[in-house]
Amino acid sequence: MLNQYETVFIATPVLSENQMKEAVQKFKKVITDNEGEIIHEENWGLKKLAYPIQKKSTGFYYLIEFKGAGELIEKLEVQYRRDERIIRFLTFKMEKFAVEYAEKKRRQRETEKAKEE
Repeated sequence: MLNQYETVFIATPVLSENQMKEAVQKFKKVITDNEGEIIHEENWGLKKLAYPIQKKSTGFYYLIEFKGAGELIEKLEVQYRRDERIIRFLTFKMEKFAVEYAEKKRRQRETEKAKEE
């Protein structure tokens, strides 16, 4: 059985848009190459950090929601640690209520977008 996970990483703010896309593709590839399935992703963009990390006060935030086996998490986090563009990351296993909540929020956002158009 595959578990559902959510991972958020913060990339250094000095990256160009292409470099950020490249980093995202790299981590998505780690997930899919290890038989994971990407369910949802969001680019939260450049945000101010709560406290400075490596003398930086802002960072690019990116969220990926996916299904995968437990061994995948270790492989993904090793890649985060090796990549000098990543200044922080957090991955957690979503319980069924968190999965339901995330799906509900996505549906709400899609409904709001449809109304705007």
